[in-house]
This record gives sequence, C-alpha cells and structure tokens, in this order.
Amino acid sequence: MRDRILILSVFVVASCGLAYELIAGALASYLLGDSILQFSSIIGCYLFAMGVGSHLARYVPDEDLLGRFVDIELLVGLFGGVAATLLFVLYAWDATPFRTVLYVLVFIIGCLVGMEIPLVMRIFNQRNTAFRELVSRVLTFDYLGALAVSLAFPLVLAPHLGLGRSGFLFGVLNAGVALWTLQTFRGEVHQLPLRRLRAVLVLGLLLGGFFLSERLTHWAEQSLFGDPIIHAETTPYQRLVLTRWKDDTRLYLNGNLQFSSRDEYRYHEALVLPLMENLPWARRVLVLGGGDGLAVRQLLKYPQLQITLVDLDAAMTGLFSRSPDLLALNQRALLHPRVKVINDDAGRWLEQSSEVFDAIIVDFPDPSSFGLGKLYSVPMYRLMSHHLSVNGLMVVQSTSPYFAPRSYWCIEATLRAAGLQTWPYHAYVPSFGEWGFIMAGPMTARFAPPGRYRVPTRFLNAESTRLMFSFPPDMPRWKVEPNQLNTQALVHYFEQDWRQVLR
Repeated sequence: MRDRILILSVFVVASCGLAYELIAGALASYLLGDSILQFSSIIGCYLFAMGVGSHLARYVPDEDLLGRFVDIELLVGLFGGVAATLLFVLYAWDATPFRTVLYVLVFIIGCLVGMEIPLVMRIFNQRNTAFRELVSRVLTFDYLGALAVSLAFPLVLAPHLGLGRSGFLFGVLNAGVALWTLQTFRGEVHQLPLRRLRAVLVLGLLLGGFFLSERLTHWAEQSLFGDPIIHAETTPYQRLVLTRWKDDTRLYLNGNLQFSSRDEYRYHEALVLPLMENLPWARRVLVLGGGDGLAVRQLLKYPQLQITLVDLDAAMTGLFSRSPDLLALNQRALLHPRVKVINDDAGRWLEQSSEVFDAIIVDFPDPSSFGLGKLYSVPMYRLMSHHLSVNGLMVVQSTSPYFAPRSYWCIEATLRAAGLQTWPYHAYVPSFGEWGFIMAGPMTARFAPPGRYRVPTRFLNAESTRLMFSFPPDMPRWKVEPNQLNTQALVHYFEQDWRQVLR
C-alpha cells in the first residue's frame, strides 16, 4: 500500500509538472502571441530547471526524506496552482514585468519538480527496492503521467475549466497527494502536526483559488479589454471574448481583435464584393473561416448563391447562430437555408471533399502561429485551387500591407508560388488601420475592379474600389520568400513586423 502511494506521487508529479508547463505556454501564447521561440524557450527553461532541481536533490539529507518530499510537493502545488491566475492578474495590472515573472515561476516549478523524482527514488532505495525495479516503476509512471495530462489538458481541462482553474486543480492534486502521504507514513515523518497543518492550509488556499479563479480572470480580462465583457469562453481551439461599449460590439480571439461592429462592414464589403461583382455567373461559394457569419451576410446579397462555410470551432459558429445581438449583426446569416455550416479543419475538409466552387473566400485569423501559418502555405493554396472552377476566383485576408508588409507580400508570393495569378488590394478599416486582401485565380481567370455594384453597399463605390488596387509609395512591394510548410517563413515575417510596430 505504501509503495503504491509513492508510485501515485510519481504519476501526479509528472502530470502536474507537465500541466504547469502547458498552462504557462498557453497563457504566454494568449497574452503575448504565439511564437516558436517563446514556446520553446518556456520548455527549455522548464527542462533546464528540472536538471538543476535533480542536482539540488543530492543535497537533501537522508534523514526525514518523506517529510522533505511532502514539503516540496506542497511548494509545487502552491507555485504551480497560483501561477496562471497570478500571471493573468499581473498582465492586466502591469504587463512590463510579465515575461520576467513568467520565466521565474517556470524555473521555480521546474526546480521543485526536478527534485521530487530523485527523492522518490531515494525513498524507494531506503525501503530496499531492487534498483532495476526501482527505475522501471518510477520511469513508467513518470511517462504515464505525462501522457495522461498531455491528452486531458487540451481535450478536457482547458476547454471546460480554463487555464486558471486548471492550474488550481493540479495544485489541489499535489496538495492532496502530500496530505495522503502524511497520513499513510505518519509514523515515519518528522514534525507531523506542523506538516499536516501546512498541507491543510495549502489545500484550502488552492481550493479557494479554484472557486474564485473565474472571478479573478474575469476581472483581469475586463481590465485588459477595457470594455465590458458580455461573453467569454475557452473552446478546445481558442479563447473567445465578446465586449460591448454602447453600440460597439467587439470579438477577440486569443486576445486579438477580430472585428468591431462599428466598422466591420468596411472589412467584409472589401473582402467579398469586388470578387463577387466579377463573377455574375457564380452559383457556388466556399467560405473558409469566417465563423461569425459576417462574410456570409455579404454573400447572401446575391440571391443565386449556394454557400458552404467551413470553420473549425463549433463554439464560434454556435454562438453566432443563437445570440440575439449577434444574429442581428450577421442578419441570421448562418441560419439561412442557402448556407451550409461545416465544423471541421479546413485543410482536412478540402482533402476529403471533391466539390468545386466558383468562388472561395478565405477569412482565417492572422498567421501568428505555426498552426495558423500552415493555412497560408503553398500546399494549402494549391489544395484550394483544386476546388476552384476554371474561371473562378478566390480572395484571402492578408494582414496589413502598412503595418506588416513582409507578411502581406509573403502571402502574395505564396499564392503565386502555388501557380495562381494575383491582384493585391487594401482598404482602410478604422479598428485595424490599413488592411490588406489578395485576389487570386488560375491563369484562365480574369479580374477588373468593378465600375459599379449590383448590390447595396455602405462603403464601396467605383472610385473607392479603384483606389484600393493602387498602392501608395509608403506601401511598396517587398521582396520576400513564399511560405512553405517546412520553413513557415510567414510566421517569422509576421513576428518581425508586429514586433517593430509594438516597439
């Protein structure tokens, strides 16, 4: 029975340690933007700290190893449990020290986790467990714990509990194992009453944090976004936040603004209408992304169209299909009988589908991570072109040619590398500034800025459309590499561009 408690401790140590690392990485991605350097540096810091902790474990005296193990278990639970919520509140209060505190916490947690497994092995050794069996049992449950949390975190914990409460939950697990260890080995632990009191206090603190975390996170997000939050939800794919101030409703995905209801019509008219005015014969249209239904709303102005929308996140399309305020904004577009909504990964769906469309509208989030960057790659655009009719056209939202010129022209170069001809253009959207789009099509396709519009518009007319396809001297073409899957140049360009903007 006692050996099982120690084996359970190893399992909890491995699972909680990896969970704290995943939470730190996810939180950094949410607040700072996802980057390979950032996420890999968090992993590297954690693994290095575990090595430091393993080295420091040799200096723990053999006397009262169980008591020392319990102390470290409580510290892991305390630091790991409060880390996510503490960092979230800190970022909302003052973002300047966020990175420093993030890496300090990751290092402390890594050191403590690194000390635990050597201590468990020494405890087993004191109990005369054979070395071969000792290593086999400890490492087996160490890796099993890592596997368990790597599956549970993205599929269950983060979507249903959020980052803050997930952190507190794993802290509670650490504290619970410490308390159980004290109870099981009560005859072998020094200063039992004092350690038991510490364990109860830490467990109580973490349980309280678990139940209060949502309020603290809501307060921090409220400070972060400024406007009152009317809806916040963590889905398996992203953090979705809606805010409202007077008549302005805003959508944020992972902290990044997606639209403002005051001026989104500018963006969506520019995205959809120049394309459709060049295809009066079009009947079938595919929308990739755009789960808010605002691009579909523009397409529904054309009565002949049958529209298929493919968006990964069912929570997104569900919210914009049932909220009265959002239904008023998108004019119930996702519920229209001419619209078919499919919740699937765009690349996977395109690979499995044999359908051909007269127009494709690509409205993905900006390429701020490698997961998103692959959606802007040469293979992805080639795949899209296979679903485009001979004279069909596609349009891609392409970040800002003013603020992110490397990124914008990389997308254009990527479309050309995929064998498509391109027509770059831009429009001013007050919430975003100067924003870019790229029209593309096979070599047989033709495009010209429309001289008039067959549907009602609020923003576009012949003159404004003509100017969109002209680039002033402060938005010149950049010579950049296309975005290949193996290099993901676009993500690096995106990071460089916005890093300069935010300096």
